[in-house]
Amino acid sequence: MISVEDWAEIRRLHRSDHLSIKEISRRLGLARNTVRAALRAEGPPSYERARRPWAVDAVEPEIRALLQQFPRMPATVIAERIGWSRSLTQLKLRVSELRPLYLPPDPVQRTNYVPGELAQWDLWFPPADIPVGVDQVARPPVLVGVSGYSRWMVGHMIPSRQTHDILCGHLRLLVDLGGVPRSGVYDNEPGLISRRGGSAKPTRDFDAFRGTLGMGVIALRPADPEAKGLVERANGYLETSFLPGRRFSDPADFNAQLAQWLEKANRRQHRALRCRPLDRIADDRRAMAGFPPVLPVSRHVIP
Repeated sequence: MISVEDWAEIRRLHRSDHLSIKEISRRLGLARNTVRAALRAEGPPSYERARRPWAVDAVEPEIRALLQQFPRMPATVIAERIGWSRSLTQLKLRVSELRPLYLPPDPVQRTNYVPGELAQWDLWFPPADIPVGVDQVARPPVLVGVSGYSRWMVGHMIPSRQTHDILCGHLRLLVDLGGVPRSGVYDNEPGLISRRGGSAKPTRDFDAFRGTLGMGVIALRPADPEAKGLVERANGYLETSFLPGRRFSDPADFNAQLAQWLEKANRRQHRALRCRPLDRIADDRRAMAGFPPVLPVSRHVIP
């Protein structure tokens, strides 16, 4: 049985990159029938065996030292430099996990994007007390997303930063966005991204979510807010232009007011684009992947 991570990657390559079963099989080193089964499955694998120690674990420090000096060094050359004589597949997998940690800033930080390429996502914590019942107030998070190409903004207040609440809100905002970008950019939110041994991977729940949608994930390095500058600026815009002077009776009222404001904001001239997000969103949506017949559903809450 394949892992949830492999299942998610198979679906991303097929739905977003439109690769054939043969090519996916070649890239991931999996049997074609395994790839076919993953594409037919309505959900992620329900069981994953605990990972056994790999021989490559012992030489990881040497791999890291080479990548720090030469971040684009091919895995075959790394194998030669460290005297690796075991499975090259195992070494290639570890190099592919570690390489992003040493590469220079990636396309996430570009100012020009092609339609449907990516969207940046973040949690914004508005400094506003929201009544939540029984004479209590709270400051729930707001999930915010911005498309790279059109700069179309979406946002929704969610109950908490628990994984199921984030994923339910995420699905809602993807529907509002009108499609599934080829990749999403995320920081180190624990419910979505797991960091072990210096490498970042989607959590099991997030892998199941993004795999169902066929969406790639770009996990940012810690303390690197510039890499998601689009959504960081959107958070600041919300705090200075949406929030001041408003009062909210409850989270539903907050979301109703936010939806009205976003409709107007997406029709305003964007200074960097010199056009409105509204003028670009149609091209963006045409390039995005559509939604699968069966949408991902949280284990706890139906959006």
